[in-house]
Amino acid sequence: MAAIDLAKVGKNLLKKADTGENVELRSLWSDQPAVLFFLRRFGCQVCRWTASEISKLEPDLRANGVALVGVGPEDVGLKEFREGGFFRGALYLDEKKINYNDLGFKRYSAISVVPAALGKKVRDVAAKAIAQGIRGNFKGDLLQSGGVLIVAKGGEKVLLHFVQDSPGDYVPLEDITKVLSITASAQAGHKPECNDDICTL
Repeated sequence: MAAIDLAKVGKNLLKKADTGENVELRSLWSDQPAVLFFLRRFGCQVCRWTASEISKLEPDLRANGVALVGVGPEDVGLKEFREGGFFRGALYLDEKKINYNDLGFKRYSAISVVPAALGKKVRDVAAKAIAQGIRGNFKGDLLQSGGVLIVAKGGEKVLLHFVQDSPGDYVPLEDITKVLSITASAQAGHKPECNDDICTL
């Protein structure tokens, strides 16, 4: 993966989900470190679970002056996502997917998305989501992948650039706190016991 040019990417625009105002990406880390969570889509069950998981860190991130930001590639499912309370940070939209592209978050083809969506990693996370009562739907862009970008205050450097390979890939909470050099009280979700056919907690 090529290094991220924060000066270039930072000029890209995002739209605030609540007001529709356009802001430059770099404004999110100009005054504080920022954890940017790029969702595949708002209706995705796995994305909703991952959003709720990373949100466990929000109180500790806030206490340490770190912004928690969620970015979606479209507004389809946004209202339901917000009403479900899956994410505790600020929400933005990247409807032209410029940031997704510049950060290397790949798009699946109609053929490659099926085996990816049925893979063991996705089944594992889906089992965790179901155990917590988190459901999803198939509305919106099914082909976009996501990831996480963590940037130091002022855009000094990229602390973490994570690109999903499988839709079930996500960054463990301890990896986030480690790169930020903070401690957190949040406990990661329980990992289910899985075989090829079934996952149970």
